[in-house]
Amino acid sequence: MNTPSTPVKKTPRPVPKANVYMDTSPFWEAAQQRRLVIQRCPKTGRFQFFPRPGSVFSGRRDTVWTEVSGNGTLYSWTVTRSAWPGHEDRTPYICAYVELPEGVRILCNLFNTDGVELSIGMPVKLYWEALDNGTLYPAFQPA
Repeated sequence: MNTPSTPVKKTPRPVPKANVYMDTSPFWEAAQQRRLVIQRCPKTGRFQFFPRPGSVFSGRRDTVWTEVSGNGTLYSWTVTRSAWPGHEDRTPYICAYVELPEGVRILCNLFNTDGVELSIGMPVKLYWEALDNGTLYPAFQPA
């Protein structure tokens, strides 16, 4: 499943659209440098993910994009055998929630695993998936 040696995909994978509801360019720019940044509320010091126009903790619109380590633990996962559009040639693949030490959970794909050795709480680390247009997108793999 989802290994770097996966055969070339026949179906183009949709690329996420940046800046649809808000300016997410800091996230995408950092990703192209293989850095993971997420929003932090300067008033409370707490992190949030997915990106939002304002802090879910204070309501203020002054969140700060902050680099995080990319280390985490596996919170939950599922093996996807019936893919949604653009992922048909990737099945089976693993979709997971990874919990970062900063207190947020990221919905992502897991790479470099067949899924057999996975367990809740196991350490994972950042893995950069190259999408069809070359955009780097954060995923994870066993640490």
